[in-house]
Amino acid sequence: MTKALEGIRVLDFTHVQSGPTCTQLLAWFGADVIKIERPGEGDITRGQLRDVPNADSLYFTMLNHNKRSMTLDTKNKTGKEVLERLIKTCDILVENFAPGVLDRMGFGWEKIHAMNPRMIVASIKGFGPGPYEDCKVYENVAQCTGGSASTTGFRDGLPLVTGAQIGDSGTGLHLAVGILAALNQRHTTGLGQRVDAAMQDGVLNLCRVKLRDQQRLAHGPMKEYSQFGEGIPFGEAVPRAGNDSGGGQPGRILKCKGWENDPNAYIYFITQAPVWEKICDIIGEPGWKTHPDYAKPAARLPRLNEIFARCEQWTMTKTKFEVMDILNKDDVPCGPILSMKELAEDPSLRKTGTIVEVDHPVRGKYLSVGNPIKLSASPTVVTRSPLLGEHTEEILSKVLGYTGDEVAAIKASGCTEAAKKPMAAE
Repeated sequence: MTKALEGIRVLDFTHVQSGPTCTQLLAWFGADVIKIERPGEGDITRGQLRDVPNADSLYFTMLNHNKRSMTLDTKNKTGKEVLERLIKTCDILVENFAPGVLDRMGFGWEKIHAMNPRMIVASIKGFGPGPYEDCKVYENVAQCTGGSASTTGFRDGLPLVTGAQIGDSGTGLHLAVGILAALNQRHTTGLGQRVDAAMQDGVLNLCRVKLRDQQRLAHGPMKEYSQFGEGIPFGEAVPRAGNDSGGGQPGRILKCKGWENDPNAYIYFITQAPVWEKICDIIGEPGWKTHPDYAKPAARLPRLNEIFARCEQWTMTKTKFEVMDILNKDDVPCGPILSMKELAEDPSLRKTGTIVEVDHPVRGKYLSVGNPIKLSASPTVVTRSPLLGEHTEEILSKVLGYTGDEVAAIKASGCTEAAKKPMAAE
């Protein structure tokens, strides 16, 4: 069975998280991803947050499945020659260097396009063109500058970042979509193009409902926000809304049985209008179905705190899974707060390949997230991340076509191996 991106070769100059997220997705779809790493060091995340001595960290392994690793010093004269041959051989180059690095290497867009007009050059940067375009950006910076942090948390508390990596991994996913669009257009034009994704832009795209609310503020208070029912005026910008629903359906996180000792004994409960009467019966308030203060959605909006307090009285008598079973029978939207431990042990996620167990020659077996996108005719098989430089010789000979003597000369130049440090005098 062929893979969706079989025959596509990717030159992967990415590191840490945002870029590797993108290239790992392409590798899962069948592209041959050649990860270029600095001799002797490699991707910095190989050693970050290491939990097993002398083994690549989970940070690295979980972002670099299905790839090949090649070590190459691109400052070395021979290394530059090898890189030129790689550029002429590959379809896509992906990088998330700091602004200007690719140009300083001597491989800006114009040169790459001249060397290989079909190559797609895809880049992740912190910001797009503007006053901050030369600034380096990391996950939490992207969340703060993209609008997420200002709208996350409780109204009277600090802005908060989310545990989901919407800046790094989110932008990597955006870049992958752009690459696939450019590949499709290449079928028509025969030419590659630049694909750029800014982390600020990616976060803002994921926060679009908050930009929606910013414009709604000009026309009056947002009645689905808790502060409307509490009589607290709105300011000039979208406030933090705690656990209120981001859509038009009021929702809250409510305590469930065991919450006193279990930090995740909670459920998200949405009082959706079409099932309101069923909710009233479930929580033991049948009179609310006809009461003028509760019967209609508009009447309920100023009373959300009271309504959810009553719902919570009921949810606290049952476990989160019991609540979910009961509510789902009547199509009431809800979702238990699942811990990472619960997700790791969920057999259904193992069965679908969303959680996979991978065997690594140094660290042994570990769990990782598999491909979240399922293709019926191109199922993903997750393979382990490469050891540093594991495929260097293989790529030189089988991909780039160097002879045995040429490979030996390249290795002798020092461009694929770390320079040996002089021994200290005794």
